[in-house]
Amino acid sequence: MTHTHTQSPHRFDHVGSFLRPENLLQARDEFAEGNISKEELTAIEDQAIIELIKKQEEAGLKAVTDGEFRRASWHCDFFWGFDGVQEIQNESRGTKFEGTTYGITARLEGKIKFTNHPFIDHYLFAREHASDNVEVKLTIPAPAQFIQELRREINIDATNEHYDTIEELADDIVQAYGDFLNALYEVGARTVQFDDCTWSRIISGSDHTGREYEQSELDELKDLYVTINNRAIAAKPEGLRINTHVCRGNFRSSWFASGAYTSVASPLFDQENVNAYYLEYDSDRAGGFEPLEKVSEGKKVVLGLVTSKDGELESKDELVARIKEASKYVPLEDLYISPQCGFSSNAVGNEITDEDQWNKIALIKEVAEEVWGEA
Repeated sequence: MTHTHTQSPHRFDHVGSFLRPENLLQARDEFAEGNISKEELTAIEDQAIIELIKKQEEAGLKAVTDGEFRRASWHCDFFWGFDGVQEIQNESRGTKFEGTTYGITARLEGKIKFTNHPFIDHYLFAREHASDNVEVKLTIPAPAQFIQELRREINIDATNEHYDTIEELADDIVQAYGDFLNALYEVGARTVQFDDCTWSRIISGSDHTGREYEQSELDELKDLYVTINNRAIAAKPEGLRINTHVCRGNFRSSWFASGAYTSVASPLFDQENVNAYYLEYDSDRAGGFEPLEKVSEGKKVVLGLVTSKDGELESKDELVARIKEASKYVPLEDLYISPQCGFSSNAVGNEITDEDQWNKIALIKEVAEEVWGEA
């Protein structure tokens, strides 16, 4: 079947994840406790995703996702889909957020390889249940996010058991991503979004433990991250579009990174070979729009001006004014609007209601119609 949708970004857009319904959260708990089968959990996931896709279409969104409803976390479930990667659910030395800790990670138990990744079927299910005139986009963590996860202090010993050098590790990550992207394209996908917190680690100036980086480390990391992302992008099929979301942490309405984009504007904005950037600009923690001067000509910028972390609705007039301010640095025709992040980057979502998230989507649609005369 030929689908007539255009490709992301769209004038009013979203990052990808939505709040899980209560019956789905309960089912995940029951499965973890051994009270229901994998097949029973999948059936509940299926129905929740079908209902979510319908809600997204009714809201006017031109790109829909499965809400990441099958995932425990936005990134680690994807890593676990490769051969050689171990699922870790309760790591006591997990990621530190403001006021909380997140203990899911991925640890190597062999060489990394793509064979039969479950996210291919996840995409196909969403495509089957979406209308022909909307796009189904798949959100996955960036390759840089994978190499960062495997080199964390809690995972580095296991990584070193299987890879002698960072170059060998990067080679296998690029190969696995390239194989995945080509397999995904073969079943019909045309847009993939790389979700990427690595740049925000650099912005924050510290690692997962809170240790401050030396400047030489930051320079090395910037080179590593842009290089591995670009190598994976170069391995994709020609017709597949890659966008990226630069995330500052999103767990139970918490975050881990503050600071302007200035320190990463180069190489992120001028050297990473993506089509569009979804950027978090919902609070003063993100700084001003001036770093957008570095965005290469022709690239798109989706302004995440509406927070997904609380239910209070932003002022439409203020949102319009901020878009006009950003247009001093990126042409208005290359700007778009979305929430700053997903509503539920992990199974347990942000501290907002279902009504809140749809009110936020409706607001950004109104803003898009006022600014660009289209949504």
